[in-house]
Amino acid sequence: MPACALHNMISVGLFTNEKLELIEQIALDFDYARIKAALNFGYLTRKTYVSFLERSGFPLINVREEEIDPQYVDQCDLIHLNGYMYLPLRSNAQGHLLVAAADPLDEKLQGLLELKFGQPVDLLAAADLDITWMVHKLRGEYYVKESVFSLMRKDPDSSGLTTFTDQQLLFLFLSLVGLIGFLTLNFINVAIILNLGSSFVFLFAILFKLYIALKGSQYELHETVTKEEVKSVENSTLPVYTILLPVYKEDKLIRKLIWNLRSLDYPRGKLDVKLLIEEDDDKTLNAVRNLDFPANFETIVVPFQMPKTKPKACNYGLFFCKGKYLTIYDAEDVPDSDQLKKVVALFRKLPNDYIVLQGALNYFNKNENLLTRMFTLEYSYWFDYMLPGLQSLDVPIPLGGTSNHFKLDKLRELGGWDPFNVTEDADLGVRVFEKRYKVGVVNSTTLEEANNEPFNWIRQRSRWIKGYMQTSLVHMRNPAKLVRRIGWRGFFGFNFFIVFTPITFLLYPILLLFFVAYLAFDLTVVKVVFPDWVLYVSIFNFVAGNTMMVYVNMLAVFKRRYYELILYAALNPVYWLMHSIASYKGLWQLIYKPFYWEKTNHGLTKMSHGAAAAAAGANLPNEN
Repeated sequence: MPACALHNMISVGLFTNEKLELIEQIALDFDYARIKAALNFGYLTRKTYVSFLERSGFPLINVREEEIDPQYVDQCDLIHLNGYMYLPLRSNAQGHLLVAAADPLDEKLQGLLELKFGQPVDLLAAADLDITWMVHKLRGEYYVKESVFSLMRKDPDSSGLTTFTDQQLLFLFLSLVGLIGFLTLNFINVAIILNLGSSFVFLFAILFKLYIALKGSQYELHETVTKEEVKSVENSTLPVYTILLPVYKEDKLIRKLIWNLRSLDYPRGKLDVKLLIEEDDDKTLNAVRNLDFPANFETIVVPFQMPKTKPKACNYGLFFCKGKYLTIYDAEDVPDSDQLKKVVALFRKLPNDYIVLQGALNYFNKNENLLTRMFTLEYSYWFDYMLPGLQSLDVPIPLGGTSNHFKLDKLRELGGWDPFNVTEDADLGVRVFEKRYKVGVVNSTTLEEANNEPFNWIRQRSRWIKGYMQTSLVHMRNPAKLVRRIGWRGFFGFNFFIVFTPITFLLYPILLLFFVAYLAFDLTVVKVVFPDWVLYVSIFNFVAGNTMMVYVNMLAVFKRRYYELILYAALNPVYWLMHSIASYKGLWQLIYKPFYWEKTNHGLTKMSHGAAAAAAGANLPNEN
């Protein structure tokens, strides 16, 4: 068998034959170099390996500063360069091809390259992360452009590259001209109609959410996986499972991320974990380089290409995925340890048309401050009540940003994520429904860090709501066609839940202003424009809508037994005002910079991550 650095490490007592056998099996299964399997599956630290190479007379060259002859690199495929961690540099004076390699003792790689290029090859030691950075930078152009433009080319009607179509702009212009004309002709009656219409839209949108929440509270999920079913799953039958970890400037969370991944109850050799790092994110790359304990993920460097969004990075990562199933976690996520096994067990039970399973999201720092409490209430009713309710009605389900588990082949068939949509998960949920596939809900929770700072919260929420606006504009380009694709039930569900959500937030401060003005001031002008009966109806709708949302938030505490949060539900009208601020910011960005990904800062909580996660785990919903 051809030698490699790991064989030499065995000879000096730094490695064992048992470990090498496991690594060689992984390398065979994944078509990787053995050193890549060792580094990326948690069998070896980079510091230990670099120290060994230097002691063995193989000092590392800085591949980023080396002279590179493109004629050699252009003959190599990125997938192979990435899998075997090498980079052809140039020929030397003796006619030997110099190749930077993570394993300069890899005789198999040396033989393959000599056969390929027809000349002697000298392997020079280089850091695997620098090789990864260079090969993606030099050979990743095709893949990153496919990540951005593939969906637009294959299914232009589903792409958000065009924010407003000509027809939509014409409709908006004619509507505005018509409104101004009607106001000019009969200001009072038109103003009354607008007031009543806005208040009824607000009320009906909230009524629909209440109806869905009540359906969700009564709906017993037939997809529930019991603990006994999870225990009966044999590790030998489990498929390779891909986890995408898109990060940007998350160097402070890398250590936490690794420990969270280690808690997953899934065979190490079947976890295909991809850490997706942007080309300009040296901070995170160096954080991986400086780890003093083994990491169980592969680093993929996403070459620069606008737009710089999470869905673009995930699409790029798809080219390198090896799994049958795929999920996404954020850097701070703490998934249930048995989540992946539950998903596999559930997919095996469900019909083939179920291609996505959504896990619940909640927060480990729920009691940190008022904002985290309100955020926890919102997520609890969303994932514990709204998603099951939507599923029971068979309408489009907007997916959550993480812990959505896909059949990888079907995800590729759908074209992946829309890189121009800043709430790509909600958009993908609609496209899944349009293609006649189904989304299920799995009884497993991933804990996240609740945003504990108001301005950071508004940055995050404005992006989410802008994405809802983008999704609405994309799928409502041709309403008749949308009805044919998803039926009337799906059409109304889509409009009430996705289209009306930002509209409700935009209307809220206007209706609140009328309500306050009516209570606090005796304004004759207001009463002339809006007679008492109009104001009574509008105020009733406004108060009834807020009361129902308070009630829905109160419902949220029961499944997880967060009873200490129930009184905070009364503050929902204030929380909604923050949504309105975020909505107007999102609307402005939709017009001014629609593809701008406003980054949310993570790692702000002052709570102990492990202790908070353990405390939250005590409040998980009951399982069968």
